[in-house]
Amino acid sequence: MIGSASARDGGPSGGGSRERVDEAATARAVVDGHGVVTAWNEGARRLLGYRAPEVIGRSGARLLSDTAHPHLADALTGLRRWSGTATLLHRDGHRLTVGLLAHHRESDGEDDWLLVSPVTRPAATPQDDAFVRRSFAQAPYTMALYDTGLRLRWANGDMERVMGLSEAEMRGLRVTEIVLDPESERTEEVMRAALRTGRPQELGAALHLAGHERESVWSVSLVPVRDSGGLLEGVLLSAHDVTEQYLARQRLVLVDDASRRIGSTLDLPRTAQELADVAVPRFADFVTVDLLPSIEGGEDPPQGPPHGPVKMRRVASQSVLEGCPEAVVPHGTVANYPERSTAARSLAEGRPVIEHITPAALADLDRTAPQRAARMRQFGFHSVLAVPMRARGLTLGVATFSRHRRPQRFEQDDLLLGQEITARAAVCIDNARRYTRERDTSLTLQNSLLPQQLPEQAALDIASRYLPASARAGVGGDWFDVIPLSGARVALVVGDVVGHGIQASATMGRLRTAVRTLADVDLPPDELLTHLDDLVNRLAGGGDATAPLDGDIGATCLYAVYDPVSRHCTVARAGHPVPALVTPDGTVEFLGVPAGPPLGLGGLPFESTELELAEGSLLVLYTDGLVENRVRDIDEGIAAMREVLGRPAHDLEATCDDLLSTLLADRPSDDVALLVARTRALDASHVATWPVPPDPAAVAEMRKAACRQLSEWGLDEAAFVTELVVSELVTNAIRYGRPPVELRLIYDRTLVCEVSDGSTTAPHLRRARTFDEGGRGLLLVAQLTQGWGTRQIPNGKIIWAEQALPAD
Repeated sequence: MIGSASARDGGPSGGGSRERVDEAATARAVVDGHGVVTAWNEGARRLLGYRAPEVIGRSGARLLSDTAHPHLADALTGLRRWSGTATLLHRDGHRLTVGLLAHHRESDGEDDWLLVSPVTRPAATPQDDAFVRRSFAQAPYTMALYDTGLRLRWANGDMERVMGLSEAEMRGLRVTEIVLDPESERTEEVMRAALRTGRPQELGAALHLAGHERESVWSVSLVPVRDSGGLLEGVLLSAHDVTEQYLARQRLVLVDDASRRIGSTLDLPRTAQELADVAVPRFADFVTVDLLPSIEGGEDPPQGPPHGPVKMRRVASQSVLEGCPEAVVPHGTVANYPERSTAARSLAEGRPVIEHITPAALADLDRTAPQRAARMRQFGFHSVLAVPMRARGLTLGVATFSRHRRPQRFEQDDLLLGQEITARAAVCIDNARRYTRERDTSLTLQNSLLPQQLPEQAALDIASRYLPASARAGVGGDWFDVIPLSGARVALVVGDVVGHGIQASATMGRLRTAVRTLADVDLPPDELLTHLDDLVNRLAGGGDATAPLDGDIGATCLYAVYDPVSRHCTVARAGHPVPALVTPDGTVEFLGVPAGPPLGLGGLPFESTELELAEGSLLVLYTDGLVENRVRDIDEGIAAMREVLGRPAHDLEATCDDLLSTLLADRPSDDVALLVARTRALDASHVATWPVPPDPAAVAEMRKAACRQLSEWGLDEAAFVTELVVSELVTNAIRYGRPPVELRLIYDRTLVCEVSDGSTTAPHLRRARTFDEGGRGLLLVAQLTQGWGTRQIPNGKIIWAEQALPAD
């Protein structure tokens, strides 16, 4: 058992205070959890007369009077401390009532009680008042005693030091007369509240005291003082200077604010402006952010710190004065910073630099930058802190913090704080710089992969739009395409690759190329998506040896083929939003095309939907970025699109603009691809069809019929080549195909000759040998026309050849 000790006199007067403490003035004992005494000091011997060997190892209950606390053990259960009086038995047999303090101790598996009691208690003496008075005067906190009239009666030494006045000079004055500050009036109001309620009051106050360089922050306690009869006779003021703690908290708040506000976007100038906005007015009166021009466009700046005069571009500034009148360099302007300037020095040394503006420094600045010197004089600049902006070992620029309104100069703590928030901004600016480089690369790549202009075709009038995502989201993999097909048909494609950045753009380019290749084979939409799905699975698995990709690739796609002769449109989709159809009477519907799985799942089927479209119908294909975003679900977007498309509109470009302006109030968070097509139809006057008997003699009749039709169309100049094409294609169909055989001529922007039959076997070019009688027909067709090919139909195949029309 260990207890406190008290001195026999008023306290130590000098060094060696421990030697003046009488350890035996306190009786101490330890009793374990079983009530056995385990420790006994000299003070305990003085109190009860037992020597340690007579007590240690024995039950402590024998020290209690028979009538004293019979249930003491129960009373102590669950307590950490107990205090009260106990009647003990002295060694000589007499009872002794003492004040006892018991502490429950648990450590290292031990469970015992420490019992302490003073051997004697000091009595009050006449010297106590002087002792208290000296304690009050020497207290390390600012203290003053005011009477009920709020007049100062006593003030301690710290109060005299803080106020710069002696107690005699302040006695009889009120707080508002000692300190001329609005906070002193509030202090008196709180003092009155303490006297009125009789309860202690607390307040915080920030004030600039006379004789002090800067404002200080105080925590003030006001305690009502009562006389022995309980009557209020005054208020004790106790104040603690918490300026350093307050400033430390403010620095932490500023750092936290900087971490939340700086880097909210990947826009480089905005990030720099966020740094300036955070620092004003809590840290500086004027802030500028200047970056090396070499980092513009996302390029890496030169390695190592720059030396000598430095050219930098002003990207951000902020001031406590509206309009930043202190600024010499406008935003966006490249300015030269002399070698001895604060900014250039901080960059060269690679560390923050504090400079206090003196007349000598201004005189020196007059020679190198007279305009800056004039502004500094005009606005009273007195302290400047320049912090280099560095990230990932690269020097990006410098942030300069200046003070001209607040009187405090920058100090070491300010340097650390400026370095902290600037480092945060530097990392964000470097992220923005790197992102800008990747975004520009992705945009360039994507723009090179998207159609630069829509191809000529007569089946549809088309307008399109592509909007990249906002800078924060990054460029995605949305795309569209318009692909002319045989027989005056045209394919419309819209797709979306999951993700953003260069990889998404590259994947989009591969898929677009694959779609064009598959479309050239004239596959139906559902079969085309099946082949595209296989390709995506191979890419995701690294099956493409030329450019393996890691991880899953997600993509959606919609593929539609429109035939202006039959006015049939066949549509299939792979997880893509459904297209919208606007009929000539203004009715808007979203086509019920089976969804199909997104590309890349593999093994799941795709289904096509075929519908007949009236001439002048509007077909709208789009990606999900148009109708869905973070604040609006897809159903709301679809409803808004329906409303826009329901308005009368004859201009497709205007329709695109209306859709974008209505559905995208701001820069989209995802890429948007939009394709709007109005259908045309080729009437009977532009299409001629003849059934072909399965007889070789019918070939001559078909040649004559074709020539007559060309004459009606005014295309006599094309007769020679057309006769040869008809003769070859019809002959092959009769000889190698199956009935029914049909010849069709389509007069559009080109002349198309089609021969269909019931066989699915496709012809192919071959090189005929010198003495072969056949095998040269298709070779001649290929040489005399601008294109030929074959496509499968439900009941056979079609072989076609396309000729360019003679120039007018």
